[in-house]
Amino acid sequence: MSIAVIYGSTRPNGNTETLTKQAVGNIEVDSIYLNDFNINSIEDKRHDEEGFPIVEDDYDAVLSRMMQHDMVIFATPIYWYSMSGQMKNFVDRWSQTMKDARFKDFKERMSYKKAYVIAVGGDSPYIKGLPLIQQFTYIFDFFGLSFEGYIIGEANKPGDIYKDQQAISAAEQLRKKLISL
Repeated sequence: MSIAVIYGSTRPNGNTETLTKQAVGNIEVDSIYLNDFNINSIEDKRHDEEGFPIVEDDYDAVLSRMMQHDMVIFATPIYWYSMSGQMKNFVDRWSQTMKDARFKDFKERMSYKKAYVIAVGGDSPYIKGLPLIQQFTYIFDFFGLSFEGYIIGEANKPGDIYKDQQAISAAEQLRKKLISL
């Protein structure tokens, strides 16, 4: 089973990345750092006769990488009770992809994937991060992705994630599960 990790943080080596790397360990994954790419926000043209225009940015390249894998781990800091802006731009563009003739089977192909979410926040994330998990649940339901689980971690300053032994333990359990696949 091949795995893509979509990192939505703007901070290299931040708490979300640290926790995610605890989860994937030495497993070979395709690490996709959204902050390294230019992904424009969606311009909603769903109802326009000409439809969505082709956008000259890095979105198609990132999407193509993700589509090569059987499992996707979405790793994002919790920003204002939701995913990061980078992650949201990427997911929002899926609306455009569903209308793009180049990706006519996008929704069906997504339904064969498995997904996990790893999210880290600093303000009571075990409660306040639940809207983010619910948001991903609805997204995955829409596409028919199998939502395999999530990890929420609590951290604010760099390195704080190591203080959250519950999250570290959950990451270790996920790593064991991924190794057994």
